[in-house]
Amino acid sequence: MARNQGKGKSSAGRRGSRRSLKLGAAIAGVLVVASLVGWFAYRAAADLPGERLADQGNLHIQTVSDPHVPYNSEPPTSGPHLPYIAPWGVHTRPIPNELQVHNLEDGGVMVQYNCTCPELVEKLRAIVSRYEKFVILAPYPTMKTRIALTAWTRLDRFEELDEARVVRFIDRYRGIDHHKR
Repeated sequence: MARNQGKGKSSAGRRGSRRSLKLGAAIAGVLVVASLVGWFAYRAAADLPGERLADQGNLHIQTVSDPHVPYNSEPPTSGPHLPYIAPWGVHTRPIPNELQVHNLEDGGVMVQYNCTCPELVEKLRAIVSRYEKFVILAPYPTMKTRIALTAWTRLDRFEELDEARVVRFIDRYRGIDHHKR
């Protein structure tokens, strides 16, 4: 036994040191992965298209004339709405706010315009026609911009057509159901 004295750590001590190193490396790895996931989640949320608006809930009303709280945007992005939806696709008449909001709740995206501009409408029609469901094109004669895109709690408004911007908005929000569970 005298030969082991002074020659360094025992084999049990070396195993304990290795275990500590492995545990430290595992903790460091978990921290690196968690940081990366957090950073990517932050970047994804920061890069969402459109302005985020407060959620005004999903109260059902029975008619367009039923009294309800005013919408917090024009066009609206959430709030009181009728218990049925408008057909997906291209519309030539404005869709009442109370109807379009239910489409948004069901995962729809509204592409709306305010102009007498057949060339713009035709270009928007071509974009919207690529989607079988969850997208509507309609006029909105009282809004302050020429083009508005809406999804549940999201709004993007602009004056000149940017096809990539429209497609990005549609692709990001189309089909996401917002019913409260």
